[in-house]
Amino acid sequence: ARIIVLTTYDTDEEIYRGLRAGAKGYLLKDSEPEELLTAIRTVNRGQQYIPLNVAAKLVQRMTKPELSDRELEVLRLVGQGMSNQEISVALTISESTVKTHINRILSKLDVKDRTQAAIIALKRGIASL
Repeated sequence: ARIIVLTTYDTDEEIYRGLRAGAKGYLLKDSEPEELLTAIRTVNRGQQYIPLNVAAKLVQRMTKPELSDRELEVLRLVGQGMSNQEISVALTISESTVKTHINRILSKLDVKDRTQAAIIALKRGIASL
């Protein structure tokens, strides 16, 4: 199948996930009709279609180390304001394991604290309020 994502979601994480899931194109709903037709024709020829504004966000995402599924879970809970103890209960893991995940997350995101990590999670669409 040749799939084009047409969406309002423009966070780097959403773009990355859509393309990683197999989409051959990614357009925002406010794209001009001509751009949509160009995307359809391009993808129909077997090529990928990613507009420059979407590509720029994707490049930002691609330059960062990928978080594991568990790290993403922990980061979502951090984004919801949970403490290490609350996260350990929610995920049925030890508090020291939570701390290990958080340290890896901080390192991979290149941030200094949980607050910065939560902000990045919200901006990238990993967590929501």
